Amino acid sequence: MSLRGHLSLLGATAVLFAACSGGGATTAPSAATPTEAAPSAAESTAPSASAATSAAPIAGGLLEKVLTAGKIVMSTDPQYPPQSSLKTDGTYEGFDIDVGTEIAKRLGVEIAFETPSWDALTAGGWSGRWDFSVGSMTITSKRQQVLDFSDPYYYTPAQMAASTASGITTLDGLAGKTICVGEATTYLDWLNGELDFGTESPQTTPPAGAKATTLATDRLCAETWKAGRTDFEGWLSSSTTVDAALKDGLPLVKVGDPVFYEPLAVAFDKAGPDASDMVTRVNQILTEMRDDGTLKGFSEKWFGLDLTVKQGG
Repeated sequence: MSLRGHLSLLGATAVLFAACSGGGATTAPSAATPTEAAPSAAESTAPSASAATSAAPIAGGLLEKVLTAGKIVMSTDPQYPPQSSLKTDGTYEGFDIDVGTEIAKRLGVEIAFETPSWDALTAGGWSGRWDFSVGSMTITSKRQQVLDFSDPYYYTPAQMAASTASGITTLDGLAGKTICVGEATTYLDWLNGELDFGTESPQTTPPAGAKATTLATDRLCAETWKAGRTDFEGWLSSSTTVDAALKDGLPLVKVGDPVFYEPLAVAFDKAGPDASDMVTRVNQILTEMRDDGTLKGFSEKWFGLDLTVKQGG
C-alpha cells in the first residue's frame, strides 16, 4: 500500500515517520490531473451532495457528525502510489484519493487527510482522529471485529516479486527465502497462514519455508533494494504497487501469477460514533459511482485497467 511522488528512500522514510506520529489534517484537495475518461474527484472546489440522503441521520452517529461539521477526515498513506501519495506541494493524489474525495463531494462536505500508520489504522480505536479510511483495506474476519466495512470498491491481485540481484524468477525459487511485506497487511497474514476473508480464503500456499520480514509500508521493500539492502529476496504487495515500482525503475521482477485476489473496501471504526447509516450512504454512493462510470474511470486512470470487478478467484 503506498508510494509517493518518486521520493528518495530517505525522503520517503522521513515522511513515513511523520505519518506514524499522526500528522495534522489538511484540507488540501488532491491535485490529480483529471482525464476525459475519469474526471478527478478533486476537480470541483465546491462540494455538492448527490442523491439526497433519505432518512434523517442517526442522532450522535458518524453521518450526523460529518454533515454537521461539513467535513470528513480521511486516513491515507503518503507513500503508496498509485493509490495515494503526497506531492511536493503538500497535496495528495492517487486512486484512493480520488475515490475518497468523490465520496466527500457526493456527501456534500469538504475533505481533509490524516496519515496514521497502517497498524494503527487496522487496529481500530481511532479516537475520532479520522472518520473513515479509503486506503485499499482488505476485508478480513479479523479486521471485521474492530472495523465496519462498505461493499468492496475494487479488487487487486496480490503479486510476488523478487529483487533482480537475487536472480530468482519463479515462485518456487523463493522457497526458504525471506519475503518483505508491509506491517499488519494481508500479505503478512498470507505468509503466516492466517489470511481469512470471511466467506472464502486463499487456496494458494506460500513458498515452502519462506520467512517474512516487515517494513512500515509495502513500497519501502522495493525502495530498500534500490538502496542496496540484500537481506531479503522477495516482496509481496498489490499488483498495482508492484507495477508502479517497476515503472519507476526499481530493481525487481514479477514472480509467477497472483497468489490471491482481495476485496478492498472503505473502513470505519466500530469504537467511534455509530457508523451504520454512514456505511449505508457510502454504499449508495459507490453504487452510483459504478453506475455512472466514475469508479471505473478512476481505476483506468490510475491503473490502466478496470479493477472495480473481481479479476480472478
